[in-house]
Amino acid sequence: MRSYSSKIEEIRQREYGYLNGVTYLDHAGCTLYPTTLMHKFAQDLSSNLFGNPHSASPSSMLSSDRVETVRSRVLKFFNASPEHFDLVFVANATAGIKMVMDAFRDIEDGYWYGYHRDSHTSLVGVREHSKASRCFATDDQVEDWIASTSTAEEDSTMKLFAYPAQSNMNGRRSPLKWCGQVRKNKPNTYTLLDAAAYLTTGSLDLSNFQDAPDFTCMSFYKIFGFPDLGALIVRKSSADILTKRKYFGGGTVKMVLSIDTAWHSKRQEVHESLEDGTLPFHNIVALGHAIDVYAELYGTPKQVSAHASGLAKVAYERLLNLRYSNGAPVCEIYKDERASYNDSTTQGPTVAFNIRQPDGSWVGKSKVEEAAIKNNIHIRSGGVCNPGGVASFLQWDSVGMKKNFDAGMTCGDKNDLMGPGGKPTGIVRISLGAMSSMGDVEKFVHFVEQTYVYGGEMIGNIQPIARLKSEMQPLTSDVPSRVEEKRRMLKNIFRNMTGRNYVST
Repeated sequence: MRSYSSKIEEIRQREYGYLNGVTYLDHAGCTLYPTTLMHKFAQDLSSNLFGNPHSASPSSMLSSDRVETVRSRVLKFFNASPEHFDLVFVANATAGIKMVMDAFRDIEDGYWYGYHRDSHTSLVGVREHSKASRCFATDDQVEDWIASTSTAEEDSTMKLFAYPAQSNMNGRRSPLKWCGQVRKNKPNTYTLLDAAAYLTTGSLDLSNFQDAPDFTCMSFYKIFGFPDLGALIVRKSSADILTKRKYFGGGTVKMVLSIDTAWHSKRQEVHESLEDGTLPFHNIVALGHAIDVYAELYGTPKQVSAHASGLAKVAYERLLNLRYSNGAPVCEIYKDERASYNDSTTQGPTVAFNIRQPDGSWVGKSKVEEAAIKNNIHIRSGGVCNPGGVASFLQWDSVGMKKNFDAGMTCGDKNDLMGPGGKPTGIVRISLGAMSSMGDVEKFVHFVEQTYVYGGEMIGNIQPIARLKSEMQPLTSDVPSRVEEKRRMLKNIFRNMTGRNYVST
């Protein structure tokens, strides 16, 4: 039986017709939805009447039944036993993070917060409600903290440690073992795992509930392409801290008194006490179909991981080996020293880099993205919502960053190069997914080669050698010296590309 990797072109043609002429390399932002999923979802909505779940009508009961069925299926997708875990539907991973933060914010004596350098801004922002916080700049700092037994660490202050399973900047994957180690070694400390970027291609197994994160947040559009929905998976033995949050809304309460006295009684089930208001039940219906279609097309997350990791390894090696005629590297790649593209437990299918010119100077990130767009290549550039990772790899300290801000730099702008010598302010990122192909990798490497190594943009599907030969046909000009100059330039490019001299035919 052929693996789906060997059938990828067939799958792309059948399921992703909108990719015709497009090279999509931003799966870390959002992966792509298959046509079959959209058809199944539309057919389901056309054939059934789904009502607001907060009622006893047949349409309401149908929605309620689907919601609980899908909740169980998602837990099963991650091997999370309902005996030990509950799943709370939220808008996206950030909403799950905020739900945890809201609960900790309501702790009377406050809480301490620690987070890893590679954290997305959604994790970084939690520090604003803590009474004290620490950003761990390296893995060694995290591991030293976990192993430490200082008096300060043994106090009764509640603590929350958060980190991403995968950096959304460069795809570096953090040790999942930290969650279990924290539980064993750090009293009064909970763990929050941001699994959003990781789950685009990663395989998360929560079967070992003793070492699992207390709270795991995710966005399903990063796994399946659709629907726009997220979840917070809660370890039941850790849920007490969440269920004590003060806010309530919608059906999260059994009784509320408003007029004569302020009193309420909250529901006891974890998800019932946290899912405020009406659930996005149509999206949850779609999620059930997304799980089905994913299994039909790709099998398991492990198969997706193997496929995407193999492509990323090729992309990394080919970009790393691109050289100008003077031997200077074209790409400065930001790979963590602990990560390897040969090991998917340490590196996801993402390559973060910047492009240099032959003299070593930088090409602005937005210039690279603009050139890619002209060639129908979809990538991501900028700070990618990862302030710690970008600052570390680009060697910006807080003083320099603040100077850049004072000089007009903000997230998402085109201030590509700033400071002494013109240092990059952001990165270029390509990321691969379940439906990526070797053709995507080849197209992007070819684009970089043609645009920067050989100094000309790609045009359609014209192959470089054929294009050079066509350009070296007899030229006419009033200035013969310019004709000869162009011929010499094109012959040098031909020699660099092929290793042989050009002979006209």
